[in-house]
Amino acid sequence: MKKLEIGDTVRFLSSVGGGIVKGFQNKNIAIIEDEHGFDIPVLISDCVVVGKINDNQLSNYESDKPIETETSLQSVIQIEEDQKIIETPEGEKITVCLAYLPVDEKTISTTSYECYLVNDSNYYLHFNYMNRENNSWISRYNGVIEPNTKIFIEEFNKSDLNSLEKVCLQFIALKHNKPYGFKNPCSIELHIDTVKFYKLHSFKENDYFDENALIYYVIQNDIPERTMLVTAEDIENAMKEKEVEEKPRRKRIQKIEKKKIIEVDLHIDQLLETTAGMDNSDILEYQLSKFRETINENLKNKNQRMVFIHGKGDGILKNAIIKELKDKYKNCYFQDASFREYGYGATMVTIK
Repeated sequence: MKKLEIGDTVRFLSSVGGGIVKGFQNKNIAIIEDEHGFDIPVLISDCVVVGKINDNQLSNYESDKPIETETSLQSVIQIEEDQKIIETPEGEKITVCLAYLPVDEKTISTTSYECYLVNDSNYYLHFNYMNRENNSWISRYNGVIEPNTKIFIEEFNKSDLNSLEKVCLQFIALKHNKPYGFKNPCSIELHIDTVKFYKLHSFKENDYFDENALIYYVIQNDIPERTMLVTAEDIENAMKEKEVEEKPRRKRIQKIEKKKIIEVDLHIDQLLETTAGMDNSDILEYQLSKFRETINENLKNKNQRMVFIHGKGDGILKNAIIKELKDKYKNCYFQDASFREYGYGATMVTIK
């Protein structure tokens, strides 16, 4: 099976459907953007790669050659997204950091951790993240990160902390299809205080995550934390660790996967102990009132996902819910919920 990369086109093995790899929740779960634009967490083992974006397809697009494959179409979409990237005045100076987050703060003594790379700038960064082992360096992750974006790098356990005492991030900054100010290639070595990973107060509020995180700045406003003496050949070799055609296209990643899905069972026997004295219209109105109550409570929670279980039945409740969404809640996406979990009997709603 081909290695999964951000930007790959995939199909699901155990169900109908597929999409584009948008990011990774952890080492076992990928975030897949389906054809409707919804982000779905899917087991990596349940995905098969059916297309990869490569530089030849970019050349076809730039020279107005016909686009014949599904993967080529994704290249076109990516180029259009490059042109829509919103830049900020402060983003012309590069700020980059590594962020470490505990998977479960309540079990800080045993929990594993997630590592993210944050690019707080208007530049694409071709990067290589390494750790030092004896007198050598080992590449842990390399690729491309988009402007003003954070991406998941890896999940690791406490047993891996000793290997992370000395890490290094190399990167080259550039922009696509527009002029930009030259930035020197950077190679920054950091000393990670692994003792902090055992102390809950080490993880603090920050500008990049809703959760507390341990932040190590690599460069702030174009000023590196520490610069290593390396040759141009060293950087070139690090960047060549992946073949050109396998370089992933990065998309913005929001940590919406950290928000728990709200699940509401609208079967009347789950809402009321008895329906004595109620006719069908009364029951339907009560079910819809619970639906509206849940939606209204979460309208300000951007990207919040809710699953309303209505059952297959004769479709009256489902049709009523869809009508409510179209008429009253136009700032919400909706689609059938996961067939594997709910069959045909549930609708997923996402707050825009």
